[in-house]
Amino acid sequence: MERGNLGLKNCMEQSIPVRVTRGHQCRKTENSYAGKVYTYDGLYKVVKYWAEKGVSGFTVYKFRLKRLDGQPPLTTNQVHFTRGRIPNSISEIRGLVCEDITGGLEDTPIPVTNLVDEPPIPPTSFTYIKDMKFAKNINLPTNAPPGCNCRGKCTDPRTCACAKLNGGDFPYVHNHGGRLIEPKAVVFECGPNCGCGSDCVNRISQRPPNYRLEVFRTPRMGWGVRSWDYIPSGAPVCEYIGLLMKTDDLDPAADNSYVFDIDCLQTMNALDGRERRLRDVTLPSHVGKVDETSESVPFCIDAGQTGNFARFINHSCQPNLFVQCVLSNHHDIKLARVILMAADNIPPLKELTYDYGYALDSVMGPDGKIRQMPCYCGAAECRKRLF
Repeated sequence: MERGNLGLKNCMEQSIPVRVTRGHQCRKTENSYAGKVYTYDGLYKVVKYWAEKGVSGFTVYKFRLKRLDGQPPLTTNQVHFTRGRIPNSISEIRGLVCEDITGGLEDTPIPVTNLVDEPPIPPTSFTYIKDMKFAKNINLPTNAPPGCNCRGKCTDPRTCACAKLNGGDFPYVHNHGGRLIEPKAVVFECGPNCGCGSDCVNRISQRPPNYRLEVFRTPRMGWGVRSWDYIPSGAPVCEYIGLLMKTDDLDPAADNSYVFDIDCLQTMNALDGRERRLRDVTLPSHVGKVDETSESVPFCIDAGQTGNFARFINHSCQPNLFVQCVLSNHHDIKLARVILMAADNIPPLKELTYDYGYALDSVMGPDGKIRQMPCYCGAAECRKRLF
């Protein structure tokens, strides 16, 4: 170059650290993004620079950088092997304590890592399941909705009965394996009486998770979940799975940390305005009205003893996932499926989080006193308390 841009030279001479971001080419799979993803590798100091002739005959300035001490471990090596290939040995994963927490139930193994505890241990007292279990006193609706008359795949929203329930259009698009166009009050998916098959665009959340995931130990918030793959905005990540039961049957003295209240009204109201819902909260007349004055939630999902990896996803006051209520096998809003979807484009190795939906001073202990729990999510707009 005629006049070299020696900004890095100035950084070396003035001992100014530089931020390093690395780009990685991402291979295209059914549920992954084709293109480049970027990871932040931290602060470096410039220790040397020199000029030499490049392959095209032009002068090229090169710089040697050294990473500053006291920063989190590099993510680059992990991104390299997850983006391009499956490791030759799962032992390549740092801090591995369990090769597959699903026990082979999921199509893609989910390893568990622990770089926090000494000695490192995996999660205990928990059985992995991939399908919802139901308490004995739960009576699921027996009459499935009529469904649509489409064949193979639903393609025309003008003739698809399920599309009409969603306001006259399909809630999903096929891009990147299927994405929700916008958060909705309720998504009506095709069900058992529909003529379409499993590849239908209106069955996106019914497909098994295909992202390469990891359960890992966090310093302050217990276990967490992150993805080795890029997750595009609007993509379903998982369904919250456990034992579906009546909330009144919960033991108030037990640890109910993994209980998810099925409260579609709260979801429709966007968690008291904390989450954005782009459409008005309206439901077809046959679904029935939701009692907005009700103080108790009739049904919940208890993942304390049995559940899937969703039980390990932590809370954040500024989450990258949101809760979407979905109806498919029936249209009972009180028993809607709870789907966690990407609220934004999520880069590899970013922890997955959603808003647990607690209101402050809303949790009572067995003694009748208000319980309080601090929040350690670290978000810029953290509310400082989980409840």
